[in-house]
Formats: sequence, C-alpha cells, structure tokens
Amino acid sequence: MEIRELQIITNQLEETETFYNQILNIPTQDKSENQRSFVIGKTKLSFVLGSEDHPVYHLAFDIPKNQLMEAYQWLKQSTSILPVTPETNFSNFELWNSKSFYFHDNNENLLELICRYDLDNESTKPFDGASILCVSEIGLVSDDVPFLAETLMSKYSLDIYEKQPAQDDFTVLGDEQGLLILVNEDRNWYPTAQKAKPFPVKMILDNGTGVPQELSFS
Repeated sequence: MEIRELQIITNQLEETETFYNQILNIPTQDKSENQRSFVIGKTKLSFVLGSEDHPVYHLAFDIPKNQLMEAYQWLKQSTSILPVTPETNFSNFELWNSKSFYFHDNNENLLELICRYDLDNESTKPFDGASILCVSEIGLVSDDVPFLAETLMSKYSLDIYEKQPAQDDFTVLGDEQGLLILVNEDRNWYPTAQKAKPFPVKMILDNGTGVPQELSFS
C-alpha cells in the first residue's frame, strides 16, 4: 500500500511553507490562498488552512535504509531532534526491523524519518530533502480503534500489518510500503506526551488493486 496523496490542515499556512522549504529543503509544488502542496518522494503532501484549534498529526517519512545517521546529522543542524529516551534520540523497533528519529514541524506535528531495513532502497547520493522517499505513515485517531480497523479493512481491502499485532488502542494497517497508524484518542504519540486528537485527513491510497482509493476522515 502506498500513500500517493495526503491532505491535512494547518492554522499556519505561510509558516508551514517556510518550514518545509527551509528546514526540509522541499520546494512548494503549488499554492493557493488556502493551500500549499509539496511533492515528497512518491507522495503529494498538502496543507489546507483550517479553523480547527491547533491541529496536530503524526506522519512518518521513509528514508534510504543506509542513511539514518546521515539524515540525522543533516537535520539536526536546522531543527531540534526529540529525545526517545534520556539516553538516545533514536527509536529501535525490533518487530518492524526499523529505526527512526523524531522532530516537530512549525505546527507541532510529530514527524519521523524512518529506515525500514527490509526494503531495498539504499542510496549513494548525499542526504537532503530530495532523499526522502515518501510519506509512509499517517496517524488516524478514533474512540474505537477495533471498529475503525474493521471498517477500513472491509471497505478498502486493507490488512493488519503483519509485524504488529492488533491492540484495542493501537492497530496498524498496511504493509512495508505504507501504514495507517490507528490509535485511541488521548493516547500519547510516541515518544512524546502529546495527546492524540482526531483532525480531518484526506488521502489517496494505492493498495495494489490498480485503482487508487480515496479516504476521508473528518
């Protein structure tokens, strides 16, 4: 499953454009009075001006699996990296065979750069914003995670991620190429104390059927 397009909301359109242009070195693809869009690898990421109070999301971006430290050194020069524990800024998801690190954008969205070691995506180019491969995860917040998971699996032919057993407050759908992270409202977004809240999300998924599917959450 690939996340081809993702649309989320922001209260800070100009500041968001500045962050993605200057901190992540990703140029604006198109813009209007109420929207800014960026092409990040295989994914078109759009921010739409919204009236909701302080919308916050969790997104993960895949990077080449041999460039974790290079990406870390590149990014920490321009923004703060969040600690995972008092001893390290890196997560190590043994079940997923992946490692990552976290940071905030200007909206306090929790962003993650992640290496998935079971993918064949090494790169020899120096790391910069153009090295980011895609948006590979988006968090979806619900007061009934099992119900949401069953609904999405039935409607969009999705499966539970084989490396992560489903839980009542945390379930992951998809595969190595793209994941929907389903969490209970008010669960902490790992590795922070930020509480998960539901905010509007629109996306277009390619789950291998040949027909892109549009999902919308409000």
